[in-house]
This record gives sequence, C-alpha cells and structure tokens, in this order.
Amino acid sequence: MSASAVPRQDTNTLVVGAGQAGLATSYWLAQRGVEHRILEQRPALGGAWQDRWDSFYLNTPNFSVALPGSPYAGPDPDGFLTKDATIGFFRGYAMDIQAPVELDTGVTRITPTEGGFDVLTSQGTWTARNVVLASGAFQRPRIPAAAVGISPEVLQLHSHDYRNPDQLPPGAVLVVGTGQSGGQITEDLLAAGRTVHLSVSSCPEAPRRYRGQDIFHWIWEVNVHGPDFGINALLVDQLPSPAGRFLCNPLLSGTGGGHSVRLRGLGRRGVRLHGRFEGVDDGVPVFTDDLAQRLAAAEAGFGQRFKKLFDAYIDAAGIDAPEAEAAQPDSWQPDGPGSRLDLREEGITSIIWSTGYGLDFSMLDLPLLDEWNYPRHSKGVTEHPGLYAVGLPWLTRHISATLVGVGPDAEYVTEHLAARG
Repeated sequence: MSASAVPRQDTNTLVVGAGQAGLATSYWLAQRGVEHRILEQRPALGGAWQDRWDSFYLNTPNFSVALPGSPYAGPDPDGFLTKDATIGFFRGYAMDIQAPVELDTGVTRITPTEGGFDVLTSQGTWTARNVVLASGAFQRPRIPAAAVGISPEVLQLHSHDYRNPDQLPPGAVLVVGTGQSGGQITEDLLAAGRTVHLSVSSCPEAPRRYRGQDIFHWIWEVNVHGPDFGINALLVDQLPSPAGRFLCNPLLSGTGGGHSVRLRGLGRRGVRLHGRFEGVDDGVPVFTDDLAQRLAAAEAGFGQRFKKLFDAYIDAAGIDAPEAEAAQPDSWQPDGPGSRLDLREEGITSIIWSTGYGLDFSMLDLPLLDEWNYPRHSKGVTEHPGLYAVGLPWLTRHISATLVGVGPDAEYVTEHLAARG
C-alpha cells in the first residue's frame, strides 16, 4: 500500500527516532501522561549502534549505561559493553517502558499547521500537536567530495558501513580520520594482520584512566556537578563558538577492558601515519606535510581541554583522589611519510572514511536551522512552538548526546511540552 493510501493518524506528540534520545523522551512523556508515538526508520530497535563494526565496544563504561528509570546495577561498572550487548540494552529498555514505537517508519517531511504539525512518513501521514526531534548526531555520513577522484578499483567505505576486515578485498587499507572510529578501526585491521595507512586529523589523545577513575567519570562529574563549584566550562553557553559543538571526542576505546589509543603507538606497530587528508591530485591522495606537529597537538589535547578542568573540580569539591601520573615522553617519529600516497604502489585496495557525520534535518519545512544545520533552540525548546530537540551534541552541555546525559534534557523538554498541552 502506498503512503498516500494509508489513513491519516493522529496523536498528541510524535518523537522522531527510537535511539537513546527517543526512548528517554518516551519515558518522560509516559510519566507525564502525554499520548505519543515514536517513529523509527530502522526495521529493528537499537539505534545507530546497529551501524557499528562487529568488534565494536561502547567507549563509555558500564556505569554510564543508564537511561531514565534504569540506572546501571550490574556487577561490572567499569567494564564496557559489546555492540550486541548495547543493542540488547536498548531493546530491553524499550520493552520495559512499553515504548510505543512504529518501526520501518521514516520521516520525510514535517510541516507546521495551525494546530501543530503534519508529519509525512514512509507509512503515511500523522497529525500531531508536538514533535520531538530525537534522531541523534549520527545522521548523514560525511565523505570528502574529493573522494570521487580516486580510482574506482579502490573500494571506498564510510566507517558507518564498515563491519570487519573480511569485508574488504586483500591488500593494504587507508583509514582517513583519527576520531574514535578511525583509531578503533585501525586497531581492528591491525589485529587481522592488515597493512594500514592512517591520515591524522585533529582529535586529541587522552588517558583511559585519570587520578584513579575512568576519564568518563570525571567528564560526568564536571558536566553535572562542576557548576556547583563554579566550574562551568562544559556547559553550552561557555563554548567560545557554536562550531565547538562538533569538536571530536578523545581517542579512546572500550575494547579489551578499555584503553587509550596512541598515534605513536600505532606507528610503532607498523601503521603508516600521514597528515590530514587534503584532496586528490590525478588520482593520488594528498596530505598536509605537518605530521610531527599533529602528533604533538594530539598528545597535548588532553591537557588543554580536560586535565585542568578535572584537577580544578577535584580540588574545589575536596575529593580525595590520587595524584596524576606524569605523562611519559615519547620521541618516536615516523619515517618520512611524504605528502602524497600512490595507492597502487603501496598496494592499497580500500579506503575507510572515518570522517564523521553531518546533521540532517532536511525534513523540516521550517526556517529553523543555523549554518551548521543545527536547530536554533533554548535547552531543546526550538524557536517554533511545539517543536523540540533532544540528544544533539552540546544541546545543554558536553554530555547531552550520551546515554547517561540525554535523560535530564529529555526531562526538561517533556516538562515544557506537557505544560503546553
């Protein structure tokens, strides 16, 4: 049956997306007695975690695997969930809260009306007084336009579509980008015996543990309790620029019990490091000639972005934490990588673009987006009455898009929504 042949359906509130943001919003809507439906484009629950590679582990510890009404109560708070266990958590949570999810229902247009919104989907049209955008930060995989200049003989994948080394043809692999996905996929390929080239971007390294705790423990503490002690740097209104909402996260992994990913360490294991990807010249990828400076900047990133905050918070809150371990200097240097990479000469048959995601709210029939395609809002309440957003990076604070961080934002948004009626 075509979408146009499906009868129009009506509800008070539609939530777009059934990942962590959508489910947290559903929990609070149910607590407030608000009739609602969740529209999920995927055929199964589990959100964007279903788009990760086979050996993926959640990067945040188990103690942070918590959604409203479901705090972590397991035996291994400092462990890390596998991909399948993470997906299972979401499916179990949706069942526990009896989330009213409509699967296989992609939203194609949201149009304001006098009484609310018309929402066109792949399964027909809905009418709703309120709409909550909860489709997360992993919406549109980004691949540089210059990628079209690379020979079609080379397989190109975004990290979104990478699953395991066996998916790739025999030969060496170029990974572009050193965010968390780029670093972890590089390790996955190394474990399979692949030769890997890695293009270094601007993401910082960080210790997995700092002053006796996993680094995310301190990130959470400073986000939530820092303002009580005058430490507000991880609140959105303290960002020096709106572009700061899209800074990459530290190079960390949950694999093998959790560890830091060190670029020089990868180099020692045989990874060929290159500067930032600049483009393609006559079929040859070109990189910046500043690798030494990039490695130094990655190593300094933790000290510049987080260390001072953590130390200030520990002192201000009077926390008895061990002294920080001195960073061990590392003088390893790559052996003349050059700024050009002849793919055929190096036997490179695959490129994995670990170049992140862009926001995609093209379904909005409203002039509501800023120059970064981010909805203009205040604490998730957008400029258009009845339209809300939850689960975006830095919605209210640094951890707004994380499992443990999305609940408070959803609670605030649903309180505003319920008061609106």
